[in-house]
Amino acid sequence: MELLIKNVSKRFGNNEVLKDVNLKFTGGKIYGFVGRNGSGKSVLLKIICGFYNVTEGEISLDGVNYLKENSFPKNTRALIEKPNFLPDLTGFENLKLLSSIQNKIGDDEINATLVKVNLKSEANKKYSKYSLGTKQKLGIAQVLMENPDIMIFDEPFNGVENSTANDIRKILKEEKNKGKLIILASHIKEDIYGLADEIYEVDAGLVTKKQDK
Repeated sequence: MELLIKNVSKRFGNNEVLKDVNLKFTGGKIYGFVGRNGSGKSVLLKIICGFYNVTEGEISLDGVNYLKENSFPKNTRALIEKPNFLPDLTGFENLKLLSSIQNKIGDDEINATLVKVNLKSEANKKYSKYSLGTKQKLGIAQVLMENPDIMIFDEPFNGVENSTANDIRKILKEEKNKGKLIILASHIKEDIYGLADEIYEVDAGLVTKKQDK
């Protein structure tokens, strides 16, 4: 599995948010992006997901330029910015609704994922009653539950208690060892360092490689 970002720039009007970005991602690795809020991290992740098109350049997955086809990368799940679920449904019901789109998994897989992210005790509580950290955990569960090949997380540990954050780090390392491609972004360096195999800094739309593990 190979995801290539080639000469990608993104402008909104006269504002250039990303500038000539070139990256290569492969399965079996965790890639981390650090940078202050507004640096361009979330825009890059949204472009990878196919939510935005590029102003210049191209993105391909295993040789297929999916943006040109007005499509999305195959078997990819993402949590970008704040999670957003239906407020009057429970955590479990929200995941159940999402899983019904492709019918890849059943209740057992959903419950097992809720256990993984320490959310089983909150599964039957309405989403509107969730705390910030609980909402974040449900968003992470949504990414994990269908066993995707590519997982993308924006500020994944925002509001999550340390014990669960450590559990999720272990889960991500396990998924990496299964050959998954994982991309993380955070304005908190500690969320990325020690977890990612390759680390990039995003500053004013420029992406610079910082460290190999």
